[in-house]
Amino acid sequence: FEIFNLEMKIGDTLKVKGKISEDADSFSINLGCKSSDLAFHFSPRFNESVIICNSKCSTVWQEEHCENHLPFSRGSTVKIIIEMLDDKFKVKLPDGHEMEFPNRHSYNKISYMSVKGGFRVVSFKL
Repeated sequence: FEIFNLEMKIGDTLKVKGKISEDADSFSINLGCKSSDLAFHFSPRFNESVIICNSKCSTVWQEEHCENHLPFSRGSTVKIIIEMLDDKFKVKLPDGHEMEFPNRHSYNKISYMSVKGGFRVVSFKL
């Protein structure tokens, strides 16, 4: 699932609803200007019971941020809410837990979004 003309800007909230596959090892939601330049990579990983967040600059991954809170289960339908702020991304997880990740590239607009892995998008709203 890829979108190349997203038009997400500071202050916007993205709501992604989808179904996690029964056999998912992980999935990711990626926001940036293209697949090689990501401001925000959000990746729940079931085999490690963590959520990894990162950014990518010119195809090079940067320092990972690891969140030891995984409120996702295989086979479930979930809603993930991502808010883009001036200096960070704020994520509201399905259980109400919130986490933050810095806007390392200081992007003020996101045009690219992709969803990869064991997650089927049912709906999304910006």
